[in-house]
Amino acid sequence: MVEERTGLTQDVLRVWERRYNAVTPGRSAGGQRRYSDADIERLRLLHALTRGGRSIGQVADLPTAEIARLAREDAAGRLLGDSSGSDGAWGRVAEVVEPAIVHARALDAARFDAGIRRALALFGLPVFLEAVATPILRRIGDEWHAGRLTPAQEHLASAALHDLIAESTRGMVAEDGAPRILVATPAGERHAIGASLVGAAAAAEGWHVIALGPDLPAMDIAEAADSTGAALVAVSLLYSPDAERTVAELRALRTRLPAGIELLAGGPGAVALTDALAGSGIRIGATLGDLRDALRERRGSPVA
Repeated sequence: MVEERTGLTQDVLRVWERRYNAVTPGRSAGGQRRYSDADIERLRLLHALTRGGRSIGQVADLPTAEIARLAREDAAGRLLGDSSGSDGAWGRVAEVVEPAIVHARALDAARFDAGIRRALALFGLPVFLEAVATPILRRIGDEWHAGRLTPAQEHLASAALHDLIAESTRGMVAEDGAPRILVATPAGERHAIGASLVGAAAAAEGWHVIALGPDLPAMDIAEAADSTGAALVAVSLLYSPDAERTVAELRALRTRLPAGIELLAGGPGAVALTDALAGSGIRIGATLGDLRDALRERRGSPVA
């Protein structure tokens, strides 16, 4: 199972453990290795770094959060550095997004899932979120609102992406003392997929993510932020059918949160409310890049 999820052979796994102490798996009563989700995620990230040309000896003893940061930068560099021609990385992204729409329309869950899993393995989680998952969701949403996709087709795509992202981030355990971000959607917003993208991107940045799920009133979000010691609250809005209600909820949330807790509203629905939220003290983010900027500013790190 570990070979399949990390792409590493048993021989390489044992060398990395014995010689470099890359991970220290537990042992069963019979002496068999027992890997945690955090071990597997760390090994997957280390494999990504070594495929990109880094030596395992240079990175094996780094904290997982730093390994994740390097993997993200390496993946983004490969993608942006190879953007010409149909054989380039951007061409491969397009080869994922378009078939995904076709498979969603055909309700072919197996092929949709296989396609996005291959893309995740190829690009790594951070680039997958921004260059694959987000464009697919945008296209799916546009097609659904235009009446060219049924609710069943939209739900199939959203559920598959949500499950894969949750599975990929489950083992990304933040270090002790990492800042906390609380992620939710406000009352009336029942689409959880945008919040899962936010949570995954924050986890890749080394934050401790507290995911509350969709459709929560402002008072509940504020109480959770206070009780968990969150430094930042991020709410996701894909679409806002009742703009007046959403604006009222977001303004109420900002009022209930202590001044020291930043509130970030992201997604297409939040961007559409930019003017209505002007002067509220709520930071609007259109992309996952905007989220990363906010996270790094909060931690005092330079914005890339």
